[in-house]
Amino acid sequence: MTRSGLVKLVGLCAVILLAVAAYRLLATAVAPKIEHRIAEIGLSPNEIAANGPLPGDVSLYAKELACARNLQTPGYFPSINGAEIADAQRSGMFPCATFTGSFEGPNQVFAWRSAIDYDTASYINNRLPGELYISGGQAPPPKGAVPPGPFVAKADATTGREIWRTYLDNGNVSGAWIANTNLNILPNGRIVTAWQNKVALLDGDTGLILKMTTLPTGPTPAIDASFKHLTIAPDGTLILKDQTRPSGCKLQGTMAIIQCNEPGMKQGNSNLVAVNPDTLEVLDSAALPEPATVPHIITMFEGRIAIYIGVNSGALRYFWDPQTKKLSQDMSWAVKPMKEGQTTSDAPSILGDWIVLQTNGLGSETVASSIVAVNQKDASRMQVIFPFGELKKGEWSWAPPKPQTDPENSMIYSADMGVGKVAGIKIDQATGEMKTVWIVDDTTNAFQPLIGPKDKRVMLLSNARKNVEREPVKLALFTGNYKEQATWRDAATGRIIAESDFFEPLSIGALITPGFGGRVYFPTNKGFMVLQVMPAVRQP
Repeated sequence: MTRSGLVKLVGLCAVILLAVAAYRLLATAVAPKIEHRIAEIGLSPNEIAANGPLPGDVSLYAKELACARNLQTPGYFPSINGAEIADAQRSGMFPCATFTGSFEGPNQVFAWRSAIDYDTASYINNRLPGELYISGGQAPPPKGAVPPGPFVAKADATTGREIWRTYLDNGNVSGAWIANTNLNILPNGRIVTAWQNKVALLDGDTGLILKMTTLPTGPTPAIDASFKHLTIAPDGTLILKDQTRPSGCKLQGTMAIIQCNEPGMKQGNSNLVAVNPDTLEVLDSAALPEPATVPHIITMFEGRIAIYIGVNSGALRYFWDPQTKKLSQDMSWAVKPMKEGQTTSDAPSILGDWIVLQTNGLGSETVASSIVAVNQKDASRMQVIFPFGELKKGEWSWAPPKPQTDPENSMIYSADMGVGKVAGIKIDQATGEMKTVWIVDDTTNAFQPLIGPKDKRVMLLSNARKNVEREPVKLALFTGNYKEQATWRDAATGRIIAESDFFEPLSIGALITPGFGGRVYFPTNKGFMVLQVMPAVRQP
């Protein structure tokens, strides 16, 4: 090689070495900027405003926990949200949760996504401040490979960072029908959850499965049963009831009930089971006379533990006797409020002496949904109201969530996703007569939890917006082709106080869950969003 060639080669090597050195020196500075920019792509304004995890107002934690411990929630861990929907009555009332915004507005919503994905998160429960438990992995596509689940996970309540995750099934292997599950926290801090024909007890600290029991499904084969409905009686006994998929249906997910009901496939009857909370021993079971697609509630009635069950034809009452360890039907109390063309009652709600039902839990194309109030002492005393009027030609009524009740304010709330409206209804607790006092345009199939004190009750309500405006709501629902937001409303008037950006949809059947420090959790198929409202900073 010539001298000039050698000089050129040395020079080229020097340039390369300098470039490598520069890259290495600048990488530590450039990479975070690139990563930060990538992280910003696709963020909503609510997330950009937060710019990180939301701890909420930490000064409220101790006050909220002390308040929760003074509530009467026998059978459940005393926390702001230790049960699927507040308590054994599934009341949806969270008086110890705080609204940290301005009741008069304007307000700013902040949001941040959980640090990792939790496939189809549905229910999110708190034990102590900082502890978050997530039920997920139970909304597979109707056909094809089934994502593993259901699972229960424990996460950091601020970041969503996973602490542990316990998988309970894999439908690809077991062949089980995988549908929605719930979870509840027992007074000793353990987690109890059920799916298909099984119930499991988990260590709340480690996620270790301590016990598992197979449940009797009565007249329906186990392949078509799903014990999603688990509620705890005042004496601590677990009372479980299964949803049933129509016989011959091969679809996965809870929506299989609707999709296979529509062509006329027949559901099997449900089974009611009492289980020891410590040993998971099956104490008794009772075959119901018909399918019960929706959850039951438990309360005390004239000194007895009463179980109210919404069934396809209306509602039934059963009693649980802790002394004899027996379940029995109260044949004197049965309700059949359905008009021809209406479908199953939703889960019952309690309001004083009244049991409140919502119809069209499986949808109707001919008759509007109604709210039904039935007296606990006398089932013949029944009042009915159609809060949204008659169903118009071409409309579809679908009202899956239980009616939310507020006994202190004598209010009932009704949501019908099919017609895209939510109503506030006033009830006379002496007579049961009802009057619609407000209606808002709001498309939701979610629950409507209430937070805060009686005089400033705030309703947490989702609101869906179709991606294709003219697409029928049923098609958008079945394909998930819509976005959804959280709204905070004045429960007395329906007025919006604050509203979030639109995110991916809530998981079907999920609850916008209140947490400590003014936060709420918005569970989706990708995990969950943490949201908080604060008074907007006024610009000078």
